[in-house]
Amino acid sequence: MKNILIFASGSGTNAENIILHFNKTKTAKVVAVFSNNPNAKVLERAKNLNVEHFVFSKEELSSEIVLNKVNEFQPDLIVLAGFLWKFPQNIIEAYPNKIINIHPALLPKYGGKGMYGMHVHKAILENKEPETGITIHYVNEHYDEGEFIAQEKVSITDCLSAEEIAAKVHELEQEYFPQVIEKLLKISKV
Repeated sequence: MKNILIFASGSGTNAENIILHFNKTKTAKVVAVFSNNPNAKVLERAKNLNVEHFVFSKEELSSEIVLNKVNEFQPDLIVLAGFLWKFPQNIIEAYPNKIINIHPALLPKYGGKGMYGMHVHKAILENKEPETGITIHYVNEHYDEGEFIAQEKVSITDCLSAEEIAAKVHELEQEYFPQVIEKLLKISKV
């Protein structure tokens, strides 16, 4: 069975959805959730689903500590599900084409440093975009610039607030993120 390791910083709804998906399908297993935030709800979700979790500091992430801990779990795929820090080069180099991220917009638009969560949705609303979506991509040394794996779109012409946009994007994340992960685990790159 293939091993998935999740990095998350916040509430963890995507992480929980991925864990539940693979608990049901048994095609892979989420072996651990790593977080930079000791108060993140994702840690509670992981605990409730009997998934190991690990909390680390910025210093530990940029040292060998987190890489060594990652290696202990032997992940076939590392999934960033709402992880807000720049991912360290040493882990990227150790796991080439095995680290993916989900972004709440149609990259290359609305990507880069500082473009996450409601910041993205507010910018999309202010620019009166007719549609938005999600982008699942490989992680490289630059924010949101890795090779695209999948994009899904949704019309937002009826949305009057960033929160309404966020709700539509969240539906896409919940539906497609586990499916894309499952497909990736079946192809030769992973």
